Amino acid sequence: MLRQDFNRIDPKRRNVVDYRKKQFATPQYKDLDYPHRLNFYADPPTADITLEQFEQWAIDRLRVLAELEACSFRNKSPAETATHMKPILKKYLNLEANSSGSGKIFAQRQKDHYSHFILRLAFASTEDLRRRFTRVETMLFRLRLNDDDLAERSAFVKTLGLDWCEDVTEDERREYAAELAAFNSGRKGDAEDDSWFKVDWERVPELIESRRVFLKAGKAFVPGREQTGMVIGEFSSRLERQLELTARALPRLDEDDRLTPILDHLSKNFITPDSAYMSNTAAVPGAHISAANIDNLSQHFPACMSHLHRSLRRDAHLKHYGRLQYGLFLKGIGLNLEESLMFWRSSFHKITDDTFNKDYRYNVRHTYGDVGGDSNRRGGGYSPFSCQKILTEHPPGPGEAHGCPYRHFSLENLTALVQSMGVNDRSVIQGIKEDKDKQKYHMACNRVFEFLHKAEMKKAKDEGVMTQNQLETMVHPNEYFKRSFLLKNLGKETDVKMEG
Repeated sequence: MLRQDFNRIDPKRRNVVDYRKKQFATPQYKDLDYPHRLNFYADPPTADITLEQFEQWAIDRLRVLAELEACSFRNKSPAETATHMKPILKKYLNLEANSSGSGKIFAQRQKDHYSHFILRLAFASTEDLRRRFTRVETMLFRLRLNDDDLAERSAFVKTLGLDWCEDVTEDERREYAAELAAFNSGRKGDAEDDSWFKVDWERVPELIESRRVFLKAGKAFVPGREQTGMVIGEFSSRLERQLELTARALPRLDEDDRLTPILDHLSKNFITPDSAYMSNTAAVPGAHISAANIDNLSQHFPACMSHLHRSLRRDAHLKHYGRLQYGLFLKGIGLNLEESLMFWRSSFHKITDDTFNKDYRYNVRHTYGDVGGDSNRRGGGYSPFSCQKILTEHPPGPGEAHGCPYRHFSLENLTALVQSMGVNDRSVIQGIKEDKDKQKYHMACNRVFEFLHKAEMKKAKDEGVMTQNQLETMVHPNEYFKRSFLLKNLGKETDVKMEG
């Protein structure tokens, strides 16, 4: 026999709550305060903001994240990134410390809080967006954490409720004084070196491997200077989990029709570099893009595409990945399918029409989305390769011309290539060699670009046509072409002339 629960309300009866009890009930939403400069973004915002604030705050944060990602692509060091980002953060997403006494602290932290959640909503839809959003948000958090005052940082960490982290007691400090002092020997007297905390040893295998912690009874005594990395790791893992929950909730959200286009626009502006040039809509204004004009336009190509073009003209052939890399680049600068077929047919002049139609024509059409499955046709085919993709995927083998010359060429071949492009300054060539040795391939490419466009860049800065940030960031071969063409044609109203 089932026990009857007299406290349970009959579903057919109305649940009437005494208004005298209801008025003193804890509200479901509370106004948030921001006692700390840093934020783990655990609680969603609840106050009202205008639609203009919703959009502008998200755009400002997106600018910061995009610039951070560009610093990563350019292989900037943490110090270089911090220096580069300081004015950008101050302009778009400034956060002042409690000690500053500023009256704008609440407004600044509210904007930071809301903009994070707006972008979280916009970028939770796909795994790629979630992964990239987590990466750049973690970079931003690391930048702020390292810049934060030690006392404020410690106070913030204590509010996180990290159950795996315990403070080292004074008794333990005295008991293991000699062992703990050994870790600080030879270091300058930093207040951060005096703080210690305990964690289970399984949480810090990399610190144990490098002998940066003291082990005792299953606990790792971690110096305060190592706490930063652990807090950043906790931020990243929490954000990953929260983004997954957001993604699950997206289909059930009853979104305002006014917000949907804004969120769509934001996510499209955070697409991967590979997708930045999906079709000939990215054609450069004023550039006459045709099969007959490619030779003339090749003066604006980056080293990777310049080498592919020269190899094609020399051998009248490119292997598969070379055709794919170069063909998608030409597609990205605005060469349409018909002109592309004409270009490849005329370039492969050592073979017959039947051989070309049988072995190569279909592949060209497939990259443009003219043939293939439904998803390929709907997506407009393949997107041009970004620098990151060229650097990390399909390294060239014998007889292949694709890849990144700054990474895959020997120093002698690389020097010969950049000299053929017009780089004749010894200091620039030496800088390229140093960038190659340090694996800063983007820096080497930008170094070549800056030398070849020195006068034009100065003119563009003086006339305010391009900002310093726009001229610095180069993460895509198609962006190299576009910027080169625009700089070389500053003030010209006519198209690039075709060679007869």
